[in-house]
Amino acid sequence: MTLRIAMWSGPRNISTAMMRSFGAREDCAVSDEPFYGAFLKASGEPHPMAAETIADMDCDWRSVTQTQSGEAPDGKPIWYQKHMPHHMVGPIDIRDFPDHAHAFLIRAPDRVVASYRNKNELRTPQMLGFAQLREYFEIESERLGRAPPVVDSDDILRNPVGTLEKLCAALGMPWDPAMLAWEKGPHAEDGVWGAHWYDKVNASTGFGAAPAGLPELTGAYAEVAEACRDDYETLKKHAI
Repeated sequence: MTLRIAMWSGPRNISTAMMRSFGAREDCAVSDEPFYGAFLKASGEPHPMAAETIADMDCDWRSVTQTQSGEAPDGKPIWYQKHMPHHMVGPIDIRDFPDHAHAFLIRAPDRVVASYRNKNELRTPQMLGFAQLREYFEIESERLGRAPPVVDSDDILRNPVGTLEKLCAALGMPWDPAMLAWEKGPHAEDGVWGAHWYDKVNASTGFGAAPAGLPELTGAYAEVAEACRDDYETLKKHAI
């Protein structure tokens, strides 16, 4: 029986490093934002490499859902799927994955804003997905009758072993020290957009250093971070 893990996060949340971590396990397949092409095609968002992404991916919402709900690639017993709730603008949402184990990856909005603005135009708080992440968390909490696992990126960087051990336990899978290291460079499972977004993680072989103080933001950037703060703090209360 396949353990399908849906890890929901916003952009710039060390989500690709987490995909690398799970992908380093021999028993785990990974998928990189399988709904991204459908989102770009439906929304028309002018993201970097949008045309290339749409051309490369299955952009049919229901077809992607069927694939992600099937057997894992290469028959692996665990399938880690990297998802972003603000991409789910079509007829599919978290309720269409009742057989997945859902988890939520968060990061302080100040850090997200500081990172995102270096890669893409940041126009609205909605582009960072905090409100949608909170909504999905609440939907899954109601379905389960308890809070699903939440992990904060800062906690992972400060204590990767302890935090990942807790996450694995919450997902019903064994801890594997292989999750602490991976091969440098692009990986075969990466989306084509990795050429624009993944330079830092492609240069890594493991999780980065523990974070320093929060970056200082001004003007519209500070306003975007503040607009996301309540959603972040609400989720942070449930961090493992």
